[in-house]
Amino acid sequence: MKRATIWILILLLAAACAGAGAAEGFVEEEEFVLEEMEDFDDLRWSFPIPLEDMNPEYIILANKHYLLDPDYVPEDLVLVPNKPKEGGIWHQDAGQDLGGKLKGHHMRAEAAQALCEMNQVMRAMKETDGFQNMYLKSGFRSYGKQKTMYNNRLKKNKGKDDGWVSMPGASDHQTGLGCDVVPNNWKDRGMNDKMMKEKECQWMAAHCQEYGFIIRYPEEKKDITEINTEPWHLRYVGIPVATYIMENGLCLEEFQQQLQAAIADYLDKGGDPEKVAAYIQEPTDKGE
Repeated sequence: MKRATIWILILLLAAACAGAGAAEGFVEEEEFVLEEMEDFDDLRWSFPIPLEDMNPEYIILANKHYLLDPDYVPEDLVLVPNKPKEGGIWHQDAGQDLGGKLKGHHMRAEAAQALCEMNQVMRAMKETDGFQNMYLKSGFRSYGKQKTMYNNRLKKNKGKDDGWVSMPGASDHQTGLGCDVVPNNWKDRGMNDKMMKEKECQWMAAHCQEYGFIIRYPEEKKDITEINTEPWHLRYVGIPVATYIMENGLCLEEFQQQLQAAIADYLDKGGDPEKVAAYIQEPTDKGE
């Protein structure tokens, strides 16, 4: 009886081990299937830039067809440092007082840091290339501030929108990612497209993407942006997106058009809606 009992115990133990091995095998197979599903989901995304390389907040589009809410104010606005010798950039004008808390020109934190880094490179080129000092003429502007500027422009221009000042809600400045940067000899002049002749502006057009910026309103895209040429207006979108836009000769409107088409294609292929929800932006005028 004792020997039989031992054999029974041995058989039960072997069966238990076999069962455990089978269970482990099933788990491994399930994990493998899940990994395959994730890889397949990645294959559904056909856009040249991976989703994880784009910050949806940094590529937001603001124009007369994609209006920002009147109360839209980025949460991470910071005062752009205005001491170039300490890593900042000279400020032009007093900027905007944000509820009495911050005075001067403001941008979203990452954009402000990138602008200062670019300015330090340009400052280093003063001796080698004769670059002038650069000035931050304008950063974040609230909806209310933009409304005042727009109405003043209309009044001055006999009610005609001449494309120099965006209507409230349509301003790139309200995103906290757009900024006007001018060379020293333009800081006290009215800005126009002749500034494109300045070597500093030409350098920015050639190198701004290295710091995550694009030229927001290129000369050849006026029919799309519906804004006059502004060689001084930089817009932060992050390095991967900026590189793609500048190397492919796009404006932000064209980039967003391509991105929204890629999102639609991804969803048609059964992609996960939650992965792309934050990137979807629809026009506010609905084609009216």
